[in-house]
Amino acid sequence: MHLAKSLAIALTMVGLASAPALAGDPTGNWQSNTGESRYNVTYCGDGAQICAKLTWLREDAQTKDNLALLNSYVVKGAVPAGEDSWEGNLAYEGDVYAGQVTMVSEDTMKLKGCQGMFCKSMSFSRV
Repeated sequence: MHLAKSLAIALTMVGLASAPALAGDPTGNWQSNTGESRYNVTYCGDGAQICAKLTWLREDAQTKDNLALLNSYVVKGAVPAGEDSWEGNLAYEGDVYAGQVTMVSEDTMKLKGCQGMFCKSMSFSRV
């Protein structure tokens, strides 16, 4: 799969970080377990929603498409979907990705994003 599409799914899911409950606060800096990208997750909107900004790309991930997303919000307004879980959508290159994330611990998020029947899961670690 094209890295920009993979990144879009990952960004969707990062933006869907879970609510601060038993697993901890999702805000802060996160890195994909592949090490190719980092994001800053913040509360936004009404203060209960989650937003994510792509803040860093490893050199080999710095494609034209990926660089166009650098330092921009890739997710705005993901909403709580249960304890330690958020859901939301990301529009990217005319496609919409639906995603959910579960905050496993203070330092780990498990992410799943789908477009139609295609789904991808990833993990992110706090940096």
